[in-house]
Amino acid sequence: MLNRIFQDISFAVLLLNISFGSSYSQDVISQSEKIMFYNVENFFDTYNDSLTDDNDFLPDGLMRWNLTRYNKKINSLFKTIIAAGEWDPPALIGFCEIENRKVLEDLIYGTNLSKFNYNIIHEESPDRRGIDVCLIYRKKLANLISYKYWLPGEIKNKDFNSRSVLYVKMAICSDTIHLIVNHWPSRRGGVLAGEDKRLQVSSMVKEKVDSIFKSDTKSARIIILGDFNCTPEDQIIRTLLCSTDSGKVLINLSDRMEEKSDGTYRYMGRWEMIDQVIVSKELLECEKGLYTGPDLLKIFRPEFLLKKDPKYPGFSPFSTYSGYRYQGGYSDHLPVILDLKVR
Repeated sequence: MLNRIFQDISFAVLLLNISFGSSYSQDVISQSEKIMFYNVENFFDTYNDSLTDDNDFLPDGLMRWNLTRYNKKINSLFKTIIAAGEWDPPALIGFCEIENRKVLEDLIYGTNLSKFNYNIIHEESPDRRGIDVCLIYRKKLANLISYKYWLPGEIKNKDFNSRSVLYVKMAICSDTIHLIVNHWPSRRGGVLAGEDKRLQVSSMVKEKVDSIFKSDTKSARIIILGDFNCTPEDQIIRTLLCSTDSGKVLINLSDRMEEKSDGTYRYMGRWEMIDQVIVSKELLECEKGLYTGPDLLKIFRPEFLLKKDPKYPGFSPFSTYSGYRYQGGYSDHLPVILDLKVR
């Protein structure tokens, strides 16, 4: 309890610094920028969407999702983003399990994130529950060139009830970054559940990446990140990493975390690295401009995002819900953060 109190006091001091601008200059491009990905666990508003199955997350629904809980969720996500950026929030943040544009607007305009001039990239996906993949970016740190949402060609006209993949082309520090944000079909019902759809999405991403390599006359800097609902050792991920038709190679920076039994999600007492970051080899070896490396990827795991596991030894992510029981935490996943530096 004392630790929680001290954390809240520290965060209050952080907010004062943000409010008065005493500790840093806002929106100044530095020689290092952060990219964050966060599965935010069912970030729904409190209104009924007749086009999706969001009934559980209504005031009279199974989860008893109401305005008080919604506002607490917004403040929790704000706190996480501010802390993840060490008082200077990330230039780019990819999210999944976002219901709609409204919840993003409430997050970036209804909190002190409004001071950082974030913009939103979001479109509705075919997901049955209405949860989407999206991106926010600080307009003075990253310039949007283009974006597009992808669905596998063989299933786009059929009954596909999972998330689209978001492709964003950005200019950061005078370099072009190709960012691909994912939330692959769920394993709910077992490891093999959704495997066919994950394979279809993976094949599509690989095909699109090959097109990027072929069309980019320079060394393409590609970052593929998200919740893949499988681990780095999964064959579907391994297949994605194989050399493309253009002979280019992708590197999974999350491999080393899996080897250390580290992870972003905990299942039956075991950490799993299902939120991953994969990059083109060029982003590791370029001689000039933006680059990154395995040691520049981390799992963000401050104490306030963790909770003692009541069933298994150790700590698990402090989630908003435990099953159907509301516990007022942050998310059932931990965020990942990649630093981009400049040579």
